[in-house]
Amino acid sequence: MEGLITMSTGHPADAAQDWKHWHEQRTETVSAPYGPLSLTGTHWLADHPEGHLPGIPGHWADTPDAVVLTTGSDDGLAVDGAPFTGEVRLGADGGPVADARVALGGRRLVVIRREGLWAVRDFDPDAPARRAFRSIDATAYDERWAVPGRFTPYDEDRTVTVGNADGKERGLGLGGELSFRIGGVEHVLKVSIEADGSLWAVFADATSGISSYRFRFLRPAAPDADGRTTVDFNRALLPPCAFADHFICPFPPPGNTLPVDIAAGERNLKGRP
Repeated sequence: MEGLITMSTGHPADAAQDWKHWHEQRTETVSAPYGPLSLTGTHWLADHPEGHLPGIPGHWADTPDAVVLTTGSDDGLAVDGAPFTGEVRLGADGGPVADARVALGGRRLVVIRREGLWAVRDFDPDAPARRAFRSIDATAYDERWAVPGRFTPYDEDRTVTVGNADGKERGLGLGGELSFRIGGVEHVLKVSIEADGSLWAVFADATSGISSYRFRFLRPAAPDADGRTTVDFNRALLPPCAFADHFICPFPPPGNTLPVDIAAGERNLKGRP
């Protein structure tokens, strides 16, 4: 979803142009037919033991290793691109939303699994949030917000329990700390390590909940052998739950609320009902 573009390391004008392209790509990605604005519901099967999901036909049953969907001829569901009647076992969808195995007209019903629990997400291109969307409010590129950083890994990964946007607490894996300086003052963010070696931080700052969303994401590039990377707050990201309430977004872990105004990057959403 993030639509990241490699930063230019040359002239500031090049970096500003790269940022402009990144922002345009982000806008296109989130407003796509099956982007985050089209998510209208996340239905946990454990909350529906009778097998009936709100606004979704068919009978949905969870088992330890699969979701079993039973559908009749009047349900209008398609599986693997063809109208389907009968019973099918579904694993978690791992690809793009548009390629989800189950469809209901233009909608895509995405099966997910989190912490041993199964859920079905309903993506609808005609969602009110997508129709109302205008743009992402983002601050124009400013080279002062792209600063050197140094990553220090933990001896072993750590897991902290944090609140999530859906009101539940879950574990957040952390792989180390990223230090950097803003206005001559050193700050540290606890970060996770992605599969490709890049970093991911969930952070808040003095603008959070005031002139920007209540928290944001930051995705620095993979550090080099000496732990060096760039901390570029121009590319601070709105989390998925800023676009739809049905995403599970972790809140910042303890210590990741910066006591400064990060007046950079994506700030808010323009046009959300």
